[in-house]
Amino acid sequence: MVRLANKPPWYTSLFLQLLVAIVAGILVGWLWPDMGAHFKPLADGFIKLIKMLIAPIIFCTVVIGIAHVGDLKAVGRIGVKALIYFEVVTTFALLFGLVVGNIVKPGAGFSISPETLANGAEAVAKKTGNGELPHTVQFLLNIIPTSVMSAFAENALLQVLFFAVLFGLALAKFGETGPPVIFEFIDHLSHIFFTIIGWVMRLAPLGAFGAMAYIIGQYGIGSLASYGKLIAACYLAALLFILILAAIAWFLAGVNLWKFLVYVKDEFFLALGTASTEVVLPRIMTKLNNAGCSPTTTGLVVPTGYSFNLDGATLYLSICTLFLAQALGVDLSLGEQITAVLVLMLTSKGMAGVPGSSFLALSATIAAIGHGAIPVAAVALLLGADRIMDSMRVSVNLLGNCVATFVVANWEGQLDKERMREVLNASDDQPKLLRNVATETCGQPTMP
Repeated sequence: MVRLANKPPWYTSLFLQLLVAIVAGILVGWLWPDMGAHFKPLADGFIKLIKMLIAPIIFCTVVIGIAHVGDLKAVGRIGVKALIYFEVVTTFALLFGLVVGNIVKPGAGFSISPETLANGAEAVAKKTGNGELPHTVQFLLNIIPTSVMSAFAENALLQVLFFAVLFGLALAKFGETGPPVIFEFIDHLSHIFFTIIGWVMRLAPLGAFGAMAYIIGQYGIGSLASYGKLIAACYLAALLFILILAAIAWFLAGVNLWKFLVYVKDEFFLALGTASTEVVLPRIMTKLNNAGCSPTTTGLVVPTGYSFNLDGATLYLSICTLFLAQALGVDLSLGEQITAVLVLMLTSKGMAGVPGSSFLALSATIAAIGHGAIPVAAVALLLGADRIMDSMRVSVNLLGNCVATFVVANWEGQLDKERMREVLNASDDQPKLLRNVATETCGQPTMP
């Protein structure tokens, strides 16, 4: 239940602390860029602290949720519905990005000569570490871990999720003969991990400060001017797409996205400040559970969405494809744009966890279009603007996965709408209310 609590001191608000930290980071990076670039370890350290807990938290959450349900068919339905939703929405995002790119024409006026891109391929290779995106079959096979321990050691979320589903189903089957001790052990273990997350989150303002100081110090405010039209096109597309997500959330799940944003404002702002959605994964899963989504749906949809439902990234990729063509004075035909969409439908699914994945996906797309006037090395034109786009990608990716969770939970009849309205209305109208997560509802402790 929702209960009243004394309002804590204003300076303890995580949202306020993050706001101050981000503004301070921007100022330090702008005024003292050399100094700002040296604050990167603060962000890296915070992100590593969060990442070390993500795999065990996903494992515990999914195992507990599935063991409660104990129905293989229900788990399969959730997975299939989630994947169908992901494919439809990300394909729409690609097409939407092309529409925005054709209307705004972010690359018009650049007038880049292909001869000036002689070192472009070398620069992209350096950025991506000479890596490559996995092929579709390879990507699917990589979901199966070489060993259980390697999945956790490498923090491979899809592999951890795959094993957690099998373990949860086996535990549910075993539970038919009596309540297993191991279930209680995993339940207590999840509480321990979330307690540690609560401690780590106290360092969130430092992480956000370090990330912003580094980004602005390393890449400079000048990038905003040089790539102003591209940045404006991407953020305009993101804003419009968030409105579309709001419509999807309302009509398919009855969720008021604005109230949900107020509810998760701390996590949303942290993701923006650190340019990473992974750092808020544990907290966002807990809040989705608290807002009425079943732990089974949340545990399956959110981690899977981190690889299959990158709405912000797909928006960015389609707009950038047109940007590169326009910057080189190339007018892509409708057929070439459709080819780009088809290629990006595949390459965008293997981006998670791959260094410089956006450059690799764009390189593959440019090569597939086969337009001789657009060399693959042209992707290097985006090196100066890519990092500035992280906030746009992160915001849409995060909201897209949250909306997907509500929609799939509603389709499966696993969305407690009464609780959802209670929690979202409380977060909107009565900020001092504390929302407790009952163990019987979501199996996770309250996040601080």
